[in-house]
Amino acid sequence: MNDTPGWASPGSPSDGQQPGASGPPGPADGQDPAQQPADQPTAPGSKWSQEQPPPGHWSAPTGPGQTPPPPPGPNRGTPPPGAHGGWTGHGGHPGAPGGWGTPWGGPPPAAKPGVIPLRPLGVGEILDGAVSTMRTYWRTVLGISLTVAVLTEIVNILLQGFFLNDITGTDSLGDPDASLEEATRAMGEALLSTAVLSLVTLIGTVAVTALLTAVTSRAVLGRPVTAKEAWRDARPQTLKLLGLLLLLPLIAVGILTVGVLPGALVGLAGAPEAAAALVFLGLAGSFVLALWLMIRFSLASPTLMLEKQGIKKALSRSVRLVRGSWWRVFGIQLLAVIIANVVAMVIAIPFAVLALAVSGDGISGFLTGDAEVGWTFLVVSGIGSVIGSMITYPIAAGVTVLLYIDQRIRREALDLDLARAAGVQDHGTTAGG
Repeated sequence: MNDTPGWASPGSPSDGQQPGASGPPGPADGQDPAQQPADQPTAPGSKWSQEQPPPGHWSAPTGPGQTPPPPPGPNRGTPPPGAHGGWTGHGGHPGAPGGWGTPWGGPPPAAKPGVIPLRPLGVGEILDGAVSTMRTYWRTVLGISLTVAVLTEIVNILLQGFFLNDITGTDSLGDPDASLEEATRAMGEALLSTAVLSLVTLIGTVAVTALLTAVTSRAVLGRPVTAKEAWRDARPQTLKLLGLLLLLPLIAVGILTVGVLPGALVGLAGAPEAAAALVFLGLAGSFVLALWLMIRFSLASPTLMLEKQGIKKALSRSVRLVRGSWWRVFGIQLLAVIIANVVAMVIAIPFAVLALAVSGDGISGFLTGDAEVGWTFLVVSGIGSVIGSMITYPIAAGVTVLLYIDQRIRREALDLDLARAAGVQDHGTTAGG
């Protein structure tokens, strides 16, 4: 029994019913309940009506001063598709947060103080966050990217125009009559030229990555940052970042060298067919291993910059963050690389064609292989490279930083710390986990 005023459980004693009875009087003995007359009067004092409302049209009782609920609608009592348990929360009105039309367990939208919402991110949200950072803080982002791209390209043009074009001869590489010594010397000169240009590009990448990491981390909190402030934050870690970005390609080259070495030794022993097979297998296996390691180390750069870690600690932290999510990190990084390269090619190809057209030998000289790389070609094609780098630098750096933040949100609930830093109230207390 319940002593609550105004409520009685079904089957409790009422007027006109014996205390021992468990419900309203049933049909007479020996009479089929289905054959009982429909207009037979109910027992005196029975509080159950024969005309019960249909299921799903029950109205909540109201007390003094309460507003009656709205009339039954076509969706009242019917759970929305996908609702678990088939019941919705009480109170309010249909469609109100936490009301009759809202399934239980639906979290409110996550706080978004900056360019991303403070919750685990999807692929589109990571890419959109990188673009939003560039669009929202375009003065700082494009200023940093343009400055680094211009300086890097000027150094490359000067090196190619004054030094590398004179010492690099690629004619022997395409000449079938060239001797082994000539081909080896030409290949060494080409590798030297590529290594010098790659080193200059790497230094520029270090600078732009360090600065844009600071900008993106502030953009997540919705705080603007100038280039001067970004440099002040990034400067203590710049040399460590340079060491890290030098170490990663050296690790990859070392793995590839070890994979090819057995085949090369067999070839020197006088078994060219076996050597070719070993070189192919070793190159394939070492490439897979190098790719696996590079993805595991791909979050070391933002870890080093934002957590102020050393190189070894940043590498180990990256391994822990990527563990269990290798394919997801690989897919997002690959997508970012494809987008950046496509954008760079779309911008660079028209400038390269224009550079060939205005150079001395023209496009016909390029097709016949007689064209020389002159100053006109270097300057015009360099302008296209600067414009492409100015756009692709923020995309690549932004995706890496946001992917690092996303992995920490998923593993370490970093969104709670970010919400406190951004001044968001009650984040994580009302939203679903």
